[in-house]
Amino acid sequence: MARIQLLDFYTEKLGAETGFFGEWEVPYRFSSSIEEHLEVRNNVAFFDVSHMGRFRAEGDDVLDFLQYVYTKDLSKTRQGFMSGPTLSLNETARVKDDEMLYKLSENEWLLVVNALMINKMIDYFNTIITNNKWRVKIDNITNEYVMIALQGPKSPDVMESLGAGWALSLKPLEFRTNEKIGDIDVYLVSRSGWTGEDGFEIWAKPSNALKLVNLFVEKKIKPAGLIARDTLRIEAGFVLGGNEYGEDPLKYPCAVGLRYGMGAITWEKKGFVGEQALRACRREGPRWVRYGLKFSKEAGRIVPRHGDPIYVEDIQVGWVTSGEFSPFLERAIAQAYIDTRYAILGEDVEVAIRGRRFTAKIVDFPFIKKK
Repeated sequence: MARIQLLDFYTEKLGAETGFFGEWEVPYRFSSSIEEHLEVRNNVAFFDVSHMGRFRAEGDDVLDFLQYVYTKDLSKTRQGFMSGPTLSLNETARVKDDEMLYKLSENEWLLVVNALMINKMIDYFNTIITNNKWRVKIDNITNEYVMIALQGPKSPDVMESLGAGWALSLKPLEFRTNEKIGDIDVYLVSRSGWTGEDGFEIWAKPSNALKLVNLFVEKKIKPAGLIARDTLRIEAGFVLGGNEYGEDPLKYPCAVGLRYGMGAITWEKKGFVGEQALRACRREGPRWVRYGLKFSKEAGRIVPRHGDPIYVEDIQVGWVTSGEFSPFLERAIAQAYIDTRYAILGEDVEVAIRGRRFTAKIVDFPFIKKK
């Protein structure tokens, strides 16, 4: 079993409650996950997201490789900018993984993959490279760096207070490498995150990451765990593998129904894995589409769970993929797949949760709209 590299520090000094996410032992919460969630929405907090996979892809054919395995056109990505989220599909247009890419140079990129997909994706990528005889090398650098996410509306203030005012000039999805935060060397800082808030993601060698986390603690910046990260991503309308997507065509709709947005699919692009099945699904029209469900406050602190059925009268019209009680909205929310014949924004449906039906309204993402 793998562990977050700073886990002993979190448990001993900050009192983290830990658990497992796949093969990774991670901090679940440090205090109250609701308090951690609201700290991100209203102030600032930091997460250790080192369980995310990090690969380095380099070689003369790296762009050809990336264009083949991803749905987004990467040819116009500028050096020093991230591209994504983008999707890696299988031949039936089901999603293997949603990933973020960083262009270091014409022949060198960084790839961030989801934690549960690290081994699967590196094996898949190497098979693709071998079969096409591309001059590309993939290195798994996950364990070389700690990855910290500083998230929340006050995250720029924190960076400035730490002597990294230069980071405030970064545009969304822009990054810089080999910089300093104060006197601490860091490998990469990006203006990005997975919470729907402003923020920065920082890669550093473990010893330097520990110095950085100590600075956060000294400045009374609160840590947040995996539970808060999940409720934050649901509020933002972001997806999670195994919930909103997967490769099994009997369990997951084609990628069109995912309604990912953010340019995850470039329809003008040709020649990528799963393209023909994806275009066929688009032409035919997907049967199931992903929308949000918002419950009333009167429903109380219910928690919709993956697989809970959705009804219009006595007809099942969909199922929940992810659900939580939203600390920010103070009501239950869920992501769901709904039959396109019933997926009408503003309409009410019923969701069966532990034997009882609760009314919810079909809404679009994100659940929260920050100014």
